[in-house]
Amino acid sequence: MQYFKPAGNFFVGDCMPYFHDGLFHLYYLLDENHHQSLNGLGGHQWAHASTTDLVHWTQHPLALPISDEQEGSICTGSVYFHRGKHCAFYATRGLNRHQRLSLAVSDDAIHFVKINPDLFFPPQPDYSPLHFRDPCPFLDPETGIYHLLISAQLASYPLSGRGGCLAHLTSPDLDRWTMQEPFLIPGYADVPECSDFFFWNGWYYLIFSTSLTAHYRMSRRPLGPWIQPPVDTLDGPLARVMKTAPFTGGRRIGAAWLGTRAGDKDDGKPQWGGHLLFRELIQHIDGTLGCKIPSEMVPPCGESIPLTLTATTVTAVGDTAPSAAQGERIRLDGRSGLSVVQIVGVPHNAHIAIRLTPTGRSGDFGLRLRSTGDYEHAYALAITPAAGTVTLGNQTIYGVAGLDQPLQVVIVLKDDISDVCISITDIGTYRCIVNRCPELHGNHLYLFAHNVAVTVDEIEIRPLL
Repeated sequence: MQYFKPAGNFFVGDCMPYFHDGLFHLYYLLDENHHQSLNGLGGHQWAHASTTDLVHWTQHPLALPISDEQEGSICTGSVYFHRGKHCAFYATRGLNRHQRLSLAVSDDAIHFVKINPDLFFPPQPDYSPLHFRDPCPFLDPETGIYHLLISAQLASYPLSGRGGCLAHLTSPDLDRWTMQEPFLIPGYADVPECSDFFFWNGWYYLIFSTSLTAHYRMSRRPLGPWIQPPVDTLDGPLARVMKTAPFTGGRRIGAAWLGTRAGDKDDGKPQWGGHLLFRELIQHIDGTLGCKIPSEMVPPCGESIPLTLTATTVTAVGDTAPSAAQGERIRLDGRSGLSVVQIVGVPHNAHIAIRLTPTGRSGDFGLRLRSTGDYEHAYALAITPAAGTVTLGNQTIYGVAGLDQPLQVVIVLKDDISDVCISITDIGTYRCIVNRCPELHGNHLYLFAHNVAVTVDEIEIRPLL
């Protein structure tokens, strides 16, 4: 299911993972034509697959289909287990584009029955009826009160355009609801969407997405006060609208979507809906979060391709020639310029694992992918320790600490998807970045070091099966 897309003109939209009794469910918005169905209302329905091991998946019928002509779209929500029932809290977008909270219940988390979809809880006068969606329930263990967070827009706010908030409902029983003051007004220029709330190893976490990028807050208490970590994003900006669920062994798995690009161009605008993207959350020692590719969800690979320093497979270019100390250990001394190693014969679909040890924080280093033999025409994975940035093509993640220390880089090249996980082994932090790069198809890879020296301790390239 990693990098999965439904057949035809269908795509994966917002994901809603859910874990119960050893079974990991993935509900997601089944998108047709990039949110343009039903006159732009979306026409979304909840698709559903499940697994016990993240490897073998069972596809189920639609969990929440459109069943009424007044339903323009079944919007994002959350599934919550309560009193022996799996409760699907969601929103419906009507033909007038107004949104209303809805509820469906199930005995098996597969077949749901909609319960009063028009009457669950309407938008209140203080909120825009165009933004009242993405319900997320949770229980406050300290009081026994249930809470429901709603993506909403205050109808009147002192700073125009900044009234996007998580509206807040409370209930003693998940049946009777009372409106409270907003739970969070994060101050962005759009509505915080698709919230997620969970407790994990002593910390409470609140996730919400703005401009389709997931941000998080953390607290020692279920209702805050909330701490914004120095880096509050879970992944690169193209990992859209991530929500999470627990998994066997105390793990936590996130699911997002990677949009296609308009015109299949590298600089094409990312479109709404695309391929599935899974992440495993990593909790750092200070409670902050990172993520990596779940080991079970790395695509199957063949045997490692032999790499040797010969004129036909690896070629030194530039003023400062690289050297090979032993086996696959390569020294790139670019302290006075640019040092480059070229590797040819890289499969189009490949798994690349490389361990890099830089000397100092100056300059940048990394790899250039899918070149036809021209160093300038490639997708650059550039690591810049002094700036704390990692750039993959036209995407960048920021605030990456420890890039001047030994680091492990894993790259999955799958069709037009480039997916990268960087782990800084000495401090145990993980960061991911993903991009969609459709245009270049070359089999050349470059290792480079610019104004810095780097040792390549290990490198392994394996074709995807």
